[in-house]
Order: sequence, then structure tokens, then C-alpha cells
Amino acid sequence: QVQLVESGGGLVQPGGSLRLSCAASGSAFSRNVMGWYRQAPGKEREFVAQINTVGRAYYADSVKGRFTISRDNAKNTEYLQMNSLKPEDTAVYYCNAFVSSENVYWGQGTQVTVSS
Repeated sequence: QVQLVESGGGLVQPGGSLRLSCAASGSAFSRNVMGWYRQAPGKEREFVAQINTVGRAYYADSVKGRFTISRDNAKNTEYLQMNSLKPEDTAVYYCNAFVSSENVYWGQGTQVTVSS
């Protein structure tokens, strides 16, 4: 079992920045592929970013160049630094841990609202 707790969401103006955190427990964090997804109202959950066990990152085209995913294995925590935020980035952001194809875990989500 893996428990994931996100934090860092909130209200920010367009062009602003936020940093999301995801604290993990219950598994060997350093061996898990970690990711972020988001779900806007009325839309399906979509991939945002992923970081593998050796630190290689992958991004959705919509956030490439603006968002940065990272991990701190000593703290069992992953991060999503979000810069140049746009109103269309408004969504609930979910932390994700891929332990195996049969064991994928999700956090409870944190709301990000980009509005003036």
C-alpha cells in the first residue's frame, strides 16, 4: 500500500506560480515511478508529468516549458513547480505512484485555480 498526500494548491493570478508537493508513505518511494495528473470540471483526468526512478521527466505538451516535476527520495516527496500559469491550468491536481501495472495509487487531489 502507498499513501499519497498532496499539498500546495490554491488561487493564483494568470502568470503566477505554485509548487505542489506529494508526500508518500508505505512503499519504497525511490523505486516508484511518480506522476501528476489533473482533472478540470467536466473533463476527463489527463496526464501532466511523470518522473521515473532515475529522474528522467516527461511532460504533456500543454505544460512543457512551464512545469517542472522533481523528486526528493530522501524525503519521499515529489514536486510539481508550475510557472506562467494560465486559466486553462485550473483543475484538481492528483499525485500518482506507479508501483506495478496492478498497483497504481492516487492522492486525494489538490485544487489549483488560476484566475484574476
